[in-house]
Amino acid sequence: MIRRAGLRRFVGPAEPAPAPPRPSSHPAEEKCELCVKPTGHWHGHVVDTEHRSILCTCRACFLLFTSPEAGGGRYRAVPDRYLRDDEHPLVKAEWDGLGIPVGAAFLLRGGGGTAAFYPSPAGATECLLNLDALADLAVTHPLLAAAEPEVEAILIHTTDDRVEAYLVPIDVCYRLVGTVRRYWKGFDGGQEARDHIEEFFADVRSATRPFGEQE
Repeated sequence: MIRRAGLRRFVGPAEPAPAPPRPSSHPAEEKCELCVKPTGHWHGHVVDTEHRSILCTCRACFLLFTSPEAGGGRYRAVPDRYLRDDEHPLVKAEWDGLGIPVGAAFLLRGGGGTAAFYPSPAGATECLLNLDALADLAVTHPLLAAAEPEVEAILIHTTDDRVEAYLVPIDVCYRLVGTVRRYWKGFDGGQEARDHIEEFFADVRSATRPFGEQE
């Protein structure tokens, strides 16, 4: 399983995690965390797999690490894929079979296998995962096995009547973690937290395209 201490490095202090790669709001000041050059109007994210951290990078460094062999594999560019599988939707009973006791979680595959985490006021919290049930589900729900290790995750969101499953960039999951840490109040989170979480998932839904569609 992925180490909890390493995962906390991804999340950092109680602040929102980085957003998906997008034009920088501070193009003049922001520096690439690899080459220290200004990122300009665009920056991407690169995962440092050795230190389990996400780095903001300039476009040149981002493109360099889109190759798995670059840097000996230590640095990996975070893709910008948002996918959903309308042909193989998860149902509530299948989700319950994974043994995850919360309504929002993400599955991350690393060198030690697949682990499940959910956003909480304390940060990204690892929870028990029925790996046998996940392997069985992946046979009939291929999206669950399609995420690239370290840089993509399967994000799950459940309500009373449906289960949503998306393949997303890993930094998107930590943006959700940051949202929960920033806005959650009391036992049930409060209305402000629920509104921000719903807004987050609305953004994810609007960004997705069908799994299997020509890239």
